Parts: sequence; C-alpha cells; structure tokens
Amino acid sequence: MYESRILLSHPNSTYATPVTYGDYFNDISQYNVHLNVFEKAWAAWYAYMQNDVLATGIMSFAMHELVYFGRCVPFMIMDKIPYFRRYKIQGQKMPTLSEQWQCAKLVLLSHFTVELPQIWLFHPMAQYFGLSTSVPFPHWTKMAWQIALFFVLEDAWHYWFHRLLHTPRLYKMIHKLHHQYSAPFGLAAEYASPIETMILAFGTVGIPIVFCAIFKDLHIMTMYLWIVGRLFQAIDAHSGYEFPWSLHHFLPFWAGADHHDVHHEKFLGNYASSFRWWDAMMATEAGSASAPKTREQKAAVAKKVE
Repeated sequence: MYESRILLSHPNSTYATPVTYGDYFNDISQYNVHLNVFEKAWAAWYAYMQNDVLATGIMSFAMHELVYFGRCVPFMIMDKIPYFRRYKIQGQKMPTLSEQWQCAKLVLLSHFTVELPQIWLFHPMAQYFGLSTSVPFPHWTKMAWQIALFFVLEDAWHYWFHRLLHTPRLYKMIHKLHHQYSAPFGLAAEYASPIETMILAFGTVGIPIVFCAIFKDLHIMTMYLWIVGRLFQAIDAHSGYEFPWSLHHFLPFWAGADHHDVHHEKFLGNYASSFRWWDAMMATEAGSASAPKTREQKAAVAKKVE
C-alpha cells in the first residue's frame, strides 16, 4: 500500500531487512524525513503488519475499546468521590458497582459479537469506496470541517431514527433495553440491542462512507478522530454529570448530559445526539436537567435583592 508514498530502504542501502515494528519505524524515519512522528508510526504499523485488513481491524477495535472504556473510567471514579455528587444530575440514583458490571458485560458482548465483525469488514468496504489510509495525513483544516459535517449529519440521522425507536411497538421490541437505566452513566452509552446498535451506528460509520463514495476524499485518520469525538459525546451525554464547564454553557446549541439525562429520566423528548436544534424545531424539547436548578438560583438571587 505504502510503496508509492514512502521509502522503506534506499535502493543502494546495505541496511538489513526490517523485522520488528521498531525496525520498520526506524527505517521509515530514516528515509522519509518529511513525515511527522505520528505519520511515521502509522506507516510503520501497516508496513510491519503486511496485511491492510488485519492492520486496520486491530487498530480500529483497539482504538474503540481504549477510548470507550478509558472515557468511562473518570466518571466511575467521580461516582466514588463525595465532592462530585453536587454535579450529579440525579444524585439520588447513583449507579452501584453491580449495575456497572452488568452493563459492562453486555456492552463487551455487543462489542465482540456485533461491532467486531463490522469493524473487520470496514477496511475492504471503505477501500472499495475510496477511503485513503496512506501518509501524509490530510491538513487539519480539512479534517476539522469534515468532522463538523459528520456531527451535523449524524445528529439528524440519530434524531429521526431515535424518535422512530420510541414508537410503542419499536420501543418495546428494540429500544427498551437502552432505557433500563433511568439515571444513565457513561458505560450505558452503548448498552443497547444489536438491532439498535446497527441502526444508530450507521449515522456514525455509514454516513462518512457514503460521503467518501460520493466525493472520493476522506482519510481514515479523519474517520478515527470523528469516531473518537462521537464516543466522547455519547459517553458524556450518558454520564449523568452537569458541570459548570460542560460544553453547552459555551455552545448553547450543544446537547450533552444536560439534554440527554432528561430523556432517560422521563422517557420522552430530547431525541437528538449532539445538538438541540432538531428537538427545538420539531417541538420535542423536554427541557434540560439544569433548568430547575437554574430557576432555584435565580429565585434565590431575587430574594436577596428584595
């Protein structure tokens, strides 16, 4: 794959044939000084594996698991520290260790039985539609606007299909499992039936692939950064924590836990994933978790003024 983009060894070099990953990294670093360290590491991985499908599959699955569970850990730690209880939206419903373990087991089962096969098929399908895996990586500005576009498109997909899953028949058949926890926590972000996982995951994975099929201009690194951002968004929205530094305080149209926690508590409204505009336009806004607290604070201030 990379032979036309990087040089593994100079044609007249007496350097030994690379064997270990470190050998490939050193070799690529020596003869491709125009690449940054991340691009060299990326190229060395594919050169070392000698199998693009295997290289992408292992890297994609490892990245997903590390990001998903790694992002959940800080919230699990905060659950055990009394100081952070003030930021918990439904502080009277703290998840127990048993609940988190039961949730983690089903999520892991879903990852290995539902998501892993799809991840393994991702590379050949994406390559067919023109996804690039070569180095150097695209300029950060291109990656930024493409990721922003994916956030907007995924949010629309998520809103309408999530709302559809709340129709009585589909809710009972498919979506009810995800609502097992009325006070959500980070690990529950992907706690869902296989059917729901595949339906909503199309917004995350399918939309970029369709974009690539149309425009023939998408790099897998952009895809990875987008998926990391989407995982962070989903886990934060299910975290159950509302902080003074939460993103919606700076971007009023951002959803987050303040928006999504109400959806789990009341089982209606607030169907969008990342933004608030679809719920606002379609009159499905169920309010925000911080609204009662904000009203109390304003009333207290007014009382002091009097």
